[in-house]
Amino acid sequence: MMQMETALRDAEAVRLQAPGDADVLVGGVQAAGELGLSRSEFARAVQLGIVRAAPSAPGGGARYARAELDRVARAEGRSGSEADGPQALRERVRAVAGADAGAEVLGVGPSRFTRLARCGHLTPVGYRINRYRAVVWLYLAAELREFAEREPALLRGTAPAADRELMEARADLRPRKWRGRHVALLLRRTADPWERAAVLASVLPEEEVWEAVPDPAERIVLAALAPPPPYGHPQAPAAAAVALRLLKAEPAEEISWYRASLEFALTGARGQSKSTGERGPT
Repeated sequence: MMQMETALRDAEAVRLQAPGDADVLVGGVQAAGELGLSRSEFARAVQLGIVRAAPSAPGGGARYARAELDRVARAEGRSGSEADGPQALRERVRAVAGADAGAEVLGVGPSRFTRLARCGHLTPVGYRINRYRAVVWLYLAAELREFAEREPALLRGTAPAADRELMEARADLRPRKWRGRHVALLLRRTADPWERAAVLASVLPEEEVWEAVPDPAERIVLAALAPPPPYGHPQAPAAAAVALRLLKAEPAEEISWYRASLEFALTGARGQSKSTGERGPT
């Protein structure tokens, strides 16, 4: 039996590697190389939905169909950008880190950039934790350029009254804005109701999940389907503890919104389980 299973796996591997087949599946490193991207650039392209992963086998890593890579390459070649192909794609996913780099793209000072970001005008696309355990936010350079063209008045003069109130209250909307973007991107990747519920549960504090999901069997399903931390999430325990706080909703109104969304998603997930029995408790 084991020899038969080994032979079947080998045959499948040969099929996936057969040249000229549009259904060929490749790993992330090879896919990044074929698109002319670094690993971090490729991870950002996947995060943003520019490159779509193929359905993965249970326990297997993400795989990408060559047909999908060809589609992305063709789309970038037709983008009309001044830089075609890989360069155009790199520009779409290029991120800058911190206020100094972001301010340079906007053509403003770092203090104004920080104010714009803290007041929610700019949405981070990712984060890093530096050696001082401080959060360094990442921003898409293309989005910063678009913001500068769309909102030139915010790049000069005095801050609007709403921004002044937020700064007086020492508000910082960057974590919440990032979480909203992160959750939206994860939800776009799946139509499965249990996976969508798991995404929403993953940003709630544990006690909120226990209250919203009193059935232990359902909590096990949600935990098993929880998305992994985003690319670049630190591995060192001290830095990971700082980053972990970014993954959880914090203001009361944000927690209430995600909890209501989770309860709504669970209604659909439970209905699916009752009708099909395919996933989750019945």
